[in-house]
Amino acid sequence: MPCEPPYILPDGSPTLVELLKDCDSFRKEGSNSVTKSDDTSHHIIDIDALHVPPAVPFVLAFNNLEYSVTLRQRFGFSSTSVKTLLDDVSGEACDGDILAVLGASGAGKSTLIDALAGRVAKESLRGSVTLNGDNVLQSNLLKVISAYVMQDDLLFPMLTVKETLMFASEFRLPRSLSKSKKMERMDIIHDPIVLFLDEPTSGLDSTNAFMVVQVLKRIAQSGSIVIMSIHQPSARILDLLDRLIILSRGKSVFNGSPANLPSFFSDFGHPIPERENITEFALDLVRELEREPNEGTRELVEFNEKWQKTIFARDTTQTGSDQSLSLKEAIDASVSRGKLVSGSSGSNLLSMQTVSSYANPSLFETFILAKRYMKNWIRMPELVGTRIATVMVTGFLLATVYWKLDNTPRGAQERLTFFAFVVPTMFYCCLDNVPVFIQERYIFLRETAHNAYRTSSYVISHSLVTMPQLIAPSIVFASITFWTVGLNGGLQGFFFYVLIIYASFWSGASVVTFISGVLPNIMLSYMVAISYLAYCLLLSGFYVNRDRIPIYWMWFHYISLLKFPYEAVLINEFDDPSRCFVKGVQVFDGTLIGGVSDSGKVKLLRTLGMSLRKRITESTCLRTGSDLLAQQSITQLSKWDCLWITFACGLFFRILFYFALLFGRKNKRT
Repeated sequence: MPCEPPYILPDGSPTLVELLKDCDSFRKEGSNSVTKSDDTSHHIIDIDALHVPPAVPFVLAFNNLEYSVTLRQRFGFSSTSVKTLLDDVSGEACDGDILAVLGASGAGKSTLIDALAGRVAKESLRGSVTLNGDNVLQSNLLKVISAYVMQDDLLFPMLTVKETLMFASEFRLPRSLSKSKKMERMDIIHDPIVLFLDEPTSGLDSTNAFMVVQVLKRIAQSGSIVIMSIHQPSARILDLLDRLIILSRGKSVFNGSPANLPSFFSDFGHPIPERENITEFALDLVRELEREPNEGTRELVEFNEKWQKTIFARDTTQTGSDQSLSLKEAIDASVSRGKLVSGSSGSNLLSMQTVSSYANPSLFETFILAKRYMKNWIRMPELVGTRIATVMVTGFLLATVYWKLDNTPRGAQERLTFFAFVVPTMFYCCLDNVPVFIQERYIFLRETAHNAYRTSSYVISHSLVTMPQLIAPSIVFASITFWTVGLNGGLQGFFFYVLIIYASFWSGASVVTFISGVLPNIMLSYMVAISYLAYCLLLSGFYVNRDRIPIYWMWFHYISLLKFPYEAVLINEFDDPSRCFVKGVQVFDGTLIGGVSDSGKVKLLRTLGMSLRKRITESTCLRTGSDLLAQQSITQLSKWDCLWITFACGLFFRILFYFALLFGRKNKRT
């Protein structure tokens, strides 16, 4: 059924904000008159009484859409099957119209909405989607001129409704717009030309569902195309719809005006009984046909195709040829009326396929994202408190176990085991970051799907806010353990100890964040993160010295996140040639000779010295800290080199996180 011939809105026509204010006033009037009428629920808003002038002419047409996905068997290696979610679906929607997609669960309603919104894999979608004749799926233009309202509430739990909407306006509206102007707008912030909604009435009672569709009708009349999926509309909601598509297993069994439903089913040989809900009858008939063998709905699909051709020919004869404007002209007219307030004019939008579609510069986006993240984080002090409490308990445990270690061979060995426990603990404490991004993932995908902000801005702000969170745990842990264990270096050594712990936290948080960006499943992310850290610990150089690691695993030794902080703390502790850990007879500790009397040990030292032609006494230093480092094969890098490499590893995984988000979010159904 073709759209009506277009015409431009006259100057002074109501904007979306004015219409929504009207909606509020009508709602109040309706609520005040509840006691005066027995049927106020049917007259909450009188759409016809508004006399909304015609909108700017847009025609969104989609032809022969087909979309299939490949299903792989869980326990098979080569067993796959192809499931068709959309099968030759066509239709169109005009500005001022509400196009509703109807069907049972699994019929393909959400898939069709996602396909029209460009939220499915383009390589798997066949057919065309055009706006005023221009293919909008081949560029980013659709992201600029449309909005997508998801079925589920995906919001930050610690932000109020006002704050959530205000942050949305900060992202979607330019900085030049005053805060008071931003406060006037809803989550349809930039007044889009095309609005997609996935079951907006789901979970609502009849009255509230009706009021939602009334608001959508006003949005459409302000110059937008509204396309939504709906499960089973009531009769009064059906009266507000302009176009209806009924799907059955991905195929279109009806496409046209809801007013044509009675005649359609009557011509098909199944007239709708009087006082029967039209949509209930249609869905019941479709379900009945689906249960029949040999594709029972095929006859209805074929009848719909023939019936569509008849209706199209008749409407074309009555209305004449379509004289739609070009997309550039239509967008220019819409922008002049205040739509698409994110900033670009129609000529700017169409002059480049990549589309400069962000309302604000990257630096401003980063600031707003960081502000939102900080506000959400500050309101969850239990998370920060839990991390600090964890490192405090760990620190006190280590302090009591390794209290005031001495400079004996046994003390040196205990220092090695202390550091071998401390460094992995810093990384394992970062595992609480696993669910952080996974919980935010769908918010991120929803907001970036329509270019609310850049992926780079999100990653930078996420990193900037993460870094100060790690300062307190680092200082707390270092302060508890450094002095009580008796580590070396004084204030300078303590300062470096804090830095390397902080760098370990930063590196661990980065790798965990990257893993959660690649694997959206919490359990899988935990399993991969724990396994990777375990392998890093095995090959870091503590359990097996570098010169004993097999050549075919040496590459993993050098990418081990634990190698560099472990070497850094050992160098900070033992890199002092004047500090002795084995003196005189202490060389016999832990050997068979350890049970010999002290006088016997002294004699053995003298005999050994004579053999080596070197005087060895009870006070002779036989092993310094540098000797211990050489024994651990830690001779290649300085402690500062290890520190910078640890920081760089964190930065490297943040870059990988960026690319994981950049490529992982493209053409994904979310």
